[in-house]
Formats: sequence, structure tokens, C-alpha cells
Amino acid sequence: MSALKDKLKADLTASMKSRDEIRTRTIRMALAAVNVEEVSGRTSRELTDDEIVKVLTKEAKKRREAAEAFGGAGRTEQAQAELDEQAILEEYLPAQLSDAELAALVEEALAESGASGPQAMGQVMKVLNPKVAGRAEGGRVAQAVRARLAG
Repeated sequence: MSALKDKLKADLTASMKSRDEIRTRTIRMALAAVNVEEVSGRTSRELTDDEIVKVLTKEAKKRREAAEAFGGAGRTEQAQAELDEQAILEEYLPAQLSDAELAALVEEALAESGASGPQAMGQVMKVLNPKVAGRAEGGRVAQAVRARLAG
């Protein structure tokens, strides 16, 4: 079993003992998402830590988008609950890249791929994505690359 999944299970037990309902609910949801991913496909398999990070990133993004939707609809309690869940999920994710770190990685990827102009975005993203995996949201990365290629 992966170390991250072990940590999630241990934290679930601890949160249940301390009667922390939000943390318990969030970790249960995260473990359920991991289990669904493990049994999807033709055969069931054990996920690696990197694959679990991808699942947790996806779940955190869902929480962020739901919070925005609830906030836009004036449902502040539900929006805050989603943000609380997102904060708990982010504890298990690698630290996000700052704008300066992301800009430096974009410059490095541009130099490595030799790309110039907006039509070369795919080449740059192909080089950049493995370097930022799990540490920056795809939309944010694409926006930084697009801005740099545009001038």
C-alpha cells in the first residue's frame, strides 16, 4: 500500500477518535475517490502516490469550483463547507508553485523546446507538464505559457 494512502487511513482513524466531523467526512470522500480510481478499468490495481496525488488534486479542484458556484448563488454556508474540505485536501498535496517559480519553469521549458509564437503552445506544455505535475493547476500553467508566448 502506498505511503499516502496509509497516511490518509491513519488520519481518518485519528479524526474519528477526535470527533472532527469535517476532517472525517473529507478524508472518507478522498479514500472513496482513490478506491473508485483503483477499481476503474479492466482490472483493479494499487495506485502509486503520484496517482493518488492526481486524484486528490481533482477532488480539491471540485471543491474549489463548487465553492465558487455556491458563493455566486448566495449560499455562503455551503461555500464555506466546500472551502474547508478543500483546505483539508490540500494538506495532502505538494506545495503549490509561486508565480515566480512557475514563470522560471515556463522560461526553462521555452528554452528547452525552442518554441516561439502562440502556435507552439503544445510543444511547451508537453515539456512543462511533467515538471509541474501536482504543484500547479493546468489552467494556471496554460495561462502563464500563453502570456509568455504572446509577448
